[in-house]
Amino acid sequence: MRALKSVNFSYVAQEDRVLAAINPGNAEAWSCWLTRRLVLALLERAADFLATTSTLVRQAPADLRGELVTFEREAAIAMTAKAMSRTPAHVLKASATAAELAERLTISSQANGFRLELHGGNGGGAAGLLARAELQRFLQMLHAEVTKAGWLDSPAKLSTTAAPEIAGQRPVRH
Repeated sequence: MRALKSVNFSYVAQEDRVLAAINPGNAEAWSCWLTRRLVLALLERAADFLATTSTLVRQAPADLRGELVTFEREAAIAMTAKAMSRTPAHVLKASATAAELAERLTISSQANGFRLELHGGNGGGAAGLLARAELQRFLQMLHAEVTKAGWLDSPAKLSTTAAPEIAGQRPVRH
């Protein structure tokens, strides 16, 4: 399993999938295809997961929690802005050629952050410990690609078996 140090998401219309290029252009590079079902299930559950794992949100009065969730997300995006960079097109093309289908994505809360794991159908994978702000950025980047793909515009039937593993739930397999 490779150490997740950086990630680039890119929607590829020909595949109708999102390419997750992990550590693109580095010796520890790995890539996988994220399906619509997997990504939409993750995004659907992520907001509740982040809210329930936030000390700030849990301590706030119920009528202010939505505003605090938004504040946390915007602060995280601002905090991680300096870490953003462009991945060259030729690196993404090489990543797409080598990509395997993502079989499972798990996020679990840890004492010092969140453990994110991606497992591919051919045995590849990547995992890393992310700070709360980094996880927020990860989800925002993924949401941006889903928006480009138009996946949020079409009603998709999501089964509970297609959901990524978050906080002790069962992993999804395609």
